[in-house]
Amino acid sequence: MNIRIGNGYDVHALAPGLPLWLGGVQIESPLGCIAHSDGDVAIHALNDALLGALALGDIGKHFPDTSDEFKGIDSKILLERVMDLIWKEGWYVINADITIAMQRPKLAPYIVPMRECLAKLMEVPVSRVSVKATTTEKLGFVGRSEGCEVYAVVLLGRNENTSDCD
Repeated sequence: MNIRIGNGYDVHALAPGLPLWLGGVQIESPLGCIAHSDGDVAIHALNDALLGALALGDIGKHFPDTSDEFKGIDSKILLERVMDLIWKEGWYVINADITIAMQRPKLAPYIVPMRECLAKLMEVPVSRVSVKATTTEKLGFVGRSEGCEVYAVVLLGRNENTSDCD
């Protein structure tokens, strides 16, 4: 089997009065991400990992924050478009592992819904999608609740009879 690994990272500042979306799920929080789109930093990092695995650039290349087309867009739509690129190239997701660093709110009640949402969008079983949450023990911008950062890793597979030189 041909495999590729991709790594993604994204960060957004937090501000009061904005909705907080993570992994396709709205989170109850007094703070939300400042962003051109809906600010779903988890999906943004995942998209970068997916694109990076196939050397297709990053989300800024595909969905520039200077474009009105993407102003306020639901990041789930962006993930659907990235998955279309992945499938078009003949690849599929073997697994995804996402770590969200955020001081508050506690994300434990939202982990399963995030995994379910992302699995559905990538058309894989929930068992192939890991979402973890951590704090930074009140250190740095995350610890001061000034922002949220997310790391994502994906493993993609492709059938053996498909050439990598297509």
